[in-house]
Parts: sequence; structure tokens; C-alpha cells
Amino acid sequence: MRAPRPPDWLVYLTVVAALTGAAILSGGRGAGPAARPLAPEPVGYPLAPASPFDPSVVVGAPTQSGQGAGAGTAFSVAGGGVWLTARHVVDGCAKTAIVISPGRGVAASVRIDPNRETAILFTKGGAPALPLAVRGSVLHRGAMAFHPGFPQGRAGEAATRLVRRERLVLRGRRARSEPILAWAEVGRTPGLSASLAGLSGAPALDSQGRVIGVTIAQSPRRGRLYTTTPGALRAALATAGVAPSAAAAGAPIGIDTYGRVADDLRRNLRVVQVVCLAS
Repeated sequence: MRAPRPPDWLVYLTVVAALTGAAILSGGRGAGPAARPLAPEPVGYPLAPASPFDPSVVVGAPTQSGQGAGAGTAFSVAGGGVWLTARHVVDGCAKTAIVISPGRGVAASVRIDPNRETAILFTKGGAPALPLAVRGSVLHRGAMAFHPGFPQGRAGEAATRLVRRERLVLRGRRARSEPILAWAEVGRTPGLSASLAGLSGAPALDSQGRVIGVTIAQSPRRGRLYTTTPGALRAALATAGVAPSAAAAGAPIGIDTYGRVADDLRRNLRVVQVVCLAS
């Protein structure tokens, strides 16, 4: 004799009770499919050429002469005393000096680039030049750069990764714009917090120790540093009539060694502090 079939509602109730109990015992973690991972950000792709549609970084230019920036960084680009720095560091300075030791400086003459955020300094005597990146070399997103200099008026450095191209827009009596590179900060000197003021004019070095740009601005809230492009760096030298020295190969740099390399560059006066005196 066949047993009577249980009613459907009882079957459904039993199944629901069993599933509920299993969920409780497993802590509420079901065996559903894992969430689909986000698509990784493209890293290593070559940067597209500069475009008028690149995002803009707006900076106010000095409106009166004599408004020096106080201090910044410069680096040797040719033997005999030729240095490169950021324009706003020395623009409007009555006197400019390269610091060669504590309390001791050498007077520098200044040649402002009329079209770029760079300036050339000339001194009597100098240090070996830093090597420049190979002409026409291609930059890739995610590439690292290292910025040795004098943030906050003391020896320090930062490490960054290349994000994208942007456009620097300066407003004021000398309004202009130029393509630049945006870098995300990934490291800095231990104990160095907040602003990196004073790092303006520092070289941006690639992993082979070659100059690929001049550090010209910072966005602390976004964790960004901005540099000129390699092409703009060479164009600035050409405008000033400076032929870069055939410098020796640079020292390889990595995230674990950039502090030591930066110390060597400062010790050998290839990267120096530049002081602007307003009067």
C-alpha cells in the first residue's frame, strides 16, 4: 500500500526551512557567484599627443615685478654654469643666487623663457650636467619619475607615476598656456608632510636618471605634481641658445634608491637650491 502524498505546501515549507537553516549555519554567506571585477586601469599605454582638449590646470601669474617666489630648485644642463629651473621661481627677482653651501651662494643671471614655464640661469662655474632623455622618446602611462630638490627649503625628494597630459593655463599680465604632464605622487622623503613648495624647478628623472621634464607645480589635495614635457625642455634650451652637454649616463633609479641618488645629486651640486631676492 503506497503512503499518502504530502500536501505541496508542506514540501515547500520544508525546503524553505532547510535553506534558512543552512544560511544561518554559514553565517549568512551564500554560495552565489563572485562580483565581476572592475576593468583594470590601462597602464603602460603610450601617451597621446598634446591636444587642446587636454584638461587644464589654471595658475595665476605674478602681477607685479619684485614678487619673487623665495626659493626653489635648479639643475645643471650644461657645463660651465648653465642651470634650468621653473619660471615662477625667478620671475620678478631683483637678484638670484645658486646656493652652494650653507650660507654661501653664487650670483646668477636669469633668462626667462617667454613662451614656457622655464628659465635659464647662468653662473661663473658650474657642475656636471644631468643627462637629458633621448630626443623623441615615448612616455607611457604609469611610468615613474623622481624629483630631487629642496621642498620646504630643505633637502628632499618625491616619487611619482605618470597619469596623463594636461594643459597649464596662466592668467595675469603674461597669460599663456602650454602642454604639461600630470604625475600622481607615490612616495616622498620621510617626515616631509603637506606642501612640496620649493621643489619647483627640480628635474623629473626617469628610471635611467635622465631628465624628462621640469617640476613646475603641485596640487596637494589631488596628490599631483606637474612637469613640463621633454619636448618643452629641449625647446627652452634652444630658445636660450644653450646646447646641452653630452652628459654621462645617469644612475638607475628605483623606488628603493631614489633618496640615495637624490642625495648624491645634491652633494655634487648637480641639483641645487636657487634663492630669489625681491630687493
